[in-house]
Amino acid sequence: MSGAANSGMAAPQQRAAAWRFNNSLPIAAGLAALMLLWWVGGVLLRTDPATAAFAGFAPGPALAKFFQLGASGDLFAASAVSLGRVMSGLLMAIVIGVPTGIAIGRIPVLKQATLIPFQFLRMISPLSWMPIAVLVFPGWNGAIIFLIIMAAVWPVIFATANGVAKIDPSWLKVARNLRASPVQRITAVIVPAIAQDVLTGIRLALGVAWIVLVPAEYLGVSSGLGYEINDARDSLDYARLAAIVLTIGLIGFTLDALCDLVIRRFGWKIGE
Repeated sequence: MSGAANSGMAAPQQRAAAWRFNNSLPIAAGLAALMLLWWVGGVLLRTDPATAAFAGFAPGPALAKFFQLGASGDLFAASAVSLGRVMSGLLMAIVIGVPTGIAIGRIPVLKQATLIPFQFLRMISPLSWMPIAVLVFPGWNGAIIFLIIMAAVWPVIFATANGVAKIDPSWLKVARNLRASPVQRITAVIVPAIAQDVLTGIRLALGVAWIVLVPAEYLGVSSGLGYEINDARDSLDYARLAAIVLTIGLIGFTLDALCDLVIRRFGWKIGE
């Protein structure tokens, strides 16, 4: 009996292990293909006299420089500065975007009045505001954060407004019948109902902000990942440049994965 019971308990575990193994194979294959393409590209750069100077982009030199910069702490210092700028800009975008999105979603006249202006502004490249940011802000850091805000605020606004538009009107009607105040309706009904949409908008905003960060840091700053790329390019240190690009990709991937984890964990809806 005990043997049969153990066999019955082991079967789900074996199926779960087989499922994880089967799903990990495509991931491993994709990573292997990426590394192979990188290696082939490095070989082609090194063997062609016209591009031999760019051989530092190959996996060997790039990874060696990556670990060297990590051991010296330079990589962490540059990353910390860039993450601070992105998080500052993203926080301001959330503070501006969520209330604005709620107002647009709740007030039809406001939605109609802001539709064309907001869509027009959204389609302007955030980097187009660079000359204005340099004139308005006394320091480079403030100008960079402003550019990040201009990149990140629109996904937050539109995702929030879209979430508000999907709320079942009966929920708000029940809240009014229970004499809930406007603030209580927002905190107890609207915010929980749009949580998943807002978090998705923040995830999109973070991705856009991280992409805009590097060219924004080409401004007159002397720190950050964008500055490090510019400096490596000017000094023709292509292994260092490739290591910084690798760092940007790893940080961006990690941030997106964390956002996805938060959405899965906290992106709930009323009634679930």
